[in-house]
Amino acid sequence: MGCWSVPGPVLALLLLLCPAPSPACPAACRCEPGEVDCSERGLREVPWSLSPNTSTLWLGYNFITVLGPRSFPLLPGLQLLSLVHNRLELIHSQALLGLGVLQELDLSHNHLTVLTPETFLPLTSLATLNLGSNRLGELKPEVLDALPQLQALFLQDNPWVCSCGILPLWHWLSHNREKVREKSLLLCRVPEQLNKYPIMAFGDESFRQCQETSLSPQHYVAFFIIGPFSFIASIFFCTFLGSLVVFYHSLRRDSHCWRRPRICRVH
Repeated sequence: MGCWSVPGPVLALLLLLCPAPSPACPAACRCEPGEVDCSERGLREVPWSLSPNTSTLWLGYNFITVLGPRSFPLLPGLQLLSLVHNRLELIHSQALLGLGVLQELDLSHNHLTVLTPETFLPLTSLATLNLGSNRLGELKPEVLDALPQLQALFLQDNPWVCSCGILPLWHWLSHNREKVREKSLLLCRVPEQLNKYPIMAFGDESFRQCQETSLSPQHYVAFFIIGPFSFIASIFFCTFLGSLVVFYHSLRRDSHCWRRPRICRVH
């Protein structure tokens, strides 16, 4: 059987005329150029067959509970990610790796109770973060400090615990008021006497007791050093005081016997 070959120029022309195959769209999603909508599809995890050219990803109204390590495929151009109305309880510290150009992240209406500073470290370009309507009782300022480009923060409708533990967050909010959206909806849930009290309405005097009773590491070191010495000193003091009492009674008895020798011999 004879062999035939296609001339180089003809092959190049055929390659130009034949479009490259487009990345497959996940079966449960709707795809448009740069945008993937996987909302309300009953998903329990992030689909992996996503185009690397995806810039917007909608994953709202699903049943995703955990974002484990590297939950997302390679998405170097992703700018908007919405996980609104899922059942998120945990975000692994390496879940968001590779999303360095992400600018908007919506995690509202989930079940998040705690976030660590490492979680958002990969999001160096994030400008908008929505953590509203979760189950956050407190939030460490280090979580927010990990976002150098943050411009808009939503924290409304969380069950904030307004004790001394919220003082660091209150300081951060007070110094970044221009970044906090819906400030009037940041309300205390606990304790009961402060239920629905606006966090931003607190002043320095509200935390005066916390600041006065807080101890520095130097105080604890001093307690550990002084404590044992104080205990030993108290033992010596009590022993010395007891010896004085015994000595006093002994002298008193000897004096009594010297004055009344007959009585002392009877005894």
